Amino acid sequence: MNLLINALLVLYVLVALLMMLVILMQRPKSEGLGAAFGGGVTENIFGAQTTNVLVKFTAWMAGIFFALTFALSILYAHRSMAGDSAFRRELLKSQSAPQTSPAPTAAPQLTPASSPAPSHP
Repeated sequence: MNLLINALLVLYVLVALLMMLVILMQRPKSEGLGAAFGGGVTENIFGAQTTNVLVKFTAWMAGIFFALTFALSILYAHRSMAGDSAFRRELLKSQSAPQTSPAPTAAPQLTPASSPAPSHP
C-alpha cells in the first residue's frame, strides 16, 4: 500500500510540474504576464497551432491531476482506517484496563505546636 502511495505521489508531483510548465508556455489572450516570457516564442518554436495543442494538453493534465488527487485521498483514508496507529492502540488499552484507584494514604497529623501560625494582614 505504501509503495503504491509513494509511486502515485511521485507521479502527482511530476504532473503538477508539467502542468505548470505547459500553463506558463501558453500565450494569454490579453498579453498580460505571458508577454514577459517572450510572447509568441512557443509559436515560433513549435508551430502556429501550438496554442490549440497546449490547451488540450493542459486539460488532459488537469484531468490526470484531479484523478490522482482523488485516488490519493482514497488511499490515505483507507490506510488510516486499516492501519492500527500507536495512538489508537494506547487509547484502546487505557479504556480496556480496569480503573483502580490507589489506596488512600494516611494524611500527616498536624499538632498545634508544629503547625505554622496563620498570618493576618
